[in-house]
Amino acid sequence: MEPNYLEYKGKYKGIFAWIFSTDHKRIGLLYLYAVGAFFCVGALLGLLMKLELIAPDKTIMEAQVYNSVFTLHGITMIFLVVIPGLPAVFGNFLLPIMIGAKDVAFPKLNLLSWWVYVFGALLALSSQFMGSGPPDTGWTFYAPYSFQTQSNVLPAVMGAFVLGFSSILTGLNFIVTMHRMRAPGMGWFRMPLFPWTLYATAWIQLLATPIVGITLLMIVAERTLGIGFFDPAKGGDPILYQHLFWIYSHPAVYIMILPAMGAISEILPTFSKKPIFGYKALVFSSLAIALVGYFVWGHHMFTAGMSGTALYAFSFLTFLVAIPSAIKVFNWVSTLYKASIDMQTPFYWATSFIFVFMIGGFSGLVLGALATNVHVHDTAFVVAHFHFIVFGGVGYAFFGAIHYWFPKIWGRMYDVKWANFGWLTFFIGYLALYGPMFYLGLVGMPRRYFDYLPEYHGPNILSSLGAIVMIGGLAIIITNLIISSRRGETAKANPWGGSTLEWTVPSPPPLENFEEIPVVDKNPYEYK
Repeated sequence: MEPNYLEYKGKYKGIFAWIFSTDHKRIGLLYLYAVGAFFCVGALLGLLMKLELIAPDKTIMEAQVYNSVFTLHGITMIFLVVIPGLPAVFGNFLLPIMIGAKDVAFPKLNLLSWWVYVFGALLALSSQFMGSGPPDTGWTFYAPYSFQTQSNVLPAVMGAFVLGFSSILTGLNFIVTMHRMRAPGMGWFRMPLFPWTLYATAWIQLLATPIVGITLLMIVAERTLGIGFFDPAKGGDPILYQHLFWIYSHPAVYIMILPAMGAISEILPTFSKKPIFGYKALVFSSLAIALVGYFVWGHHMFTAGMSGTALYAFSFLTFLVAIPSAIKVFNWVSTLYKASIDMQTPFYWATSFIFVFMIGGFSGLVLGALATNVHVHDTAFVVAHFHFIVFGGVGYAFFGAIHYWFPKIWGRMYDVKWANFGWLTFFIGYLALYGPMFYLGLVGMPRRYFDYLPEYHGPNILSSLGAIVMIGGLAIIITNLIISSRRGETAKANPWGGSTLEWTVPSPPPLENFEEIPVVDKNPYEYK
């Protein structure tokens, strides 16, 4: 047996054996450590915002500092955590093993994508320490403020532009890998569901990301050359920026959520001890979400000024994209019907994902309907919905995935009692943090405000206390995983009884994954 990927050194030693490695598993872990570090930074920034909002008037920071903190929180969480999160970490580590390949199609390109990611991240974060103060535009960089403000917007915009290249390279690599490197006998409908969602996501990364790249370059041109794409004083149109930004950024929501759905679709059949219900329906619903997701960007702009025809069309398409999402929820719940459920930590994360995703989905229908959207637009209701979908979707699925594949990645088991306690603490804190925001939005509290009226005080106290509890849960989860990766009990090759190919190789996997490429002769979810 060849040495496993954790022990193999190659021609480099120490840290260089990692940062110059083309092994897809090491690159997946490099992404994990980088994304994990940025997530901790983003979570602490979010906590600082909630501590500011625990009471009216100033508590711990001035208004300008608050604007900069929430901008950095958004840039960090969106561009550095949730967009690369599941595809870059678990896609890199597991995709080749799950389809029976020894590596991705372009290993050197894969390493380049990580280097580009790190460079883009450093460039974006450098905006906090250079020039005339941290950017205060929000993560959307809305025009005309983004080219009129004196704050240090350029490095943040260029960082986001560079990060787009990392996303494109990863998507291209995954598409070619799945087309050209599947194991003998693995037809498209014998491929596990997590690779299927990575496939749908990769097409979005490839086709949608260049649009936001061009848009961000237009912002740079506005600031440096004064061209006037979006400046109304020069004949430009600030609404054009919103269209171009959301043409990418709404498909980007599905870059975030589709791999999360794929991870949930792997966890549920394993712990239900039965095949996933409606395999092909889940496959086609992933592709449908990716396709329809290109055409719904206008629901972010119902109050910006569009024709009646455009308003009705975007509202209809927003409701339409809910159908394939609902198919997924139906199939997940049907998988649990009459199942022999093994109540393990990944299962708790998966079922709580379904719960919070449904709340996010139903609140999305409120925003998709024209009349109710006008009432709650730019209020705390939007913040709650956004976090129930993005953080509730990607965050819960990410933690479910890390607990599910932890034995495979590190060859060790984590402490189950601490893992379950961490999940419960996080779940309670999460609901207390974001739940009151729905109410606050309905009664009129605007989002992004540093201060608020006294009548909003009660729900804000509950929300801020929820943030403290949730951060405590995160600390328990992360500490348990770090300690267990070094000191945990040795894991078996297949501790959960999974049926996909990654559970057929040792834990952690060998350097080239398989001694012999497997031959696949059945659907991956067939249980004996």
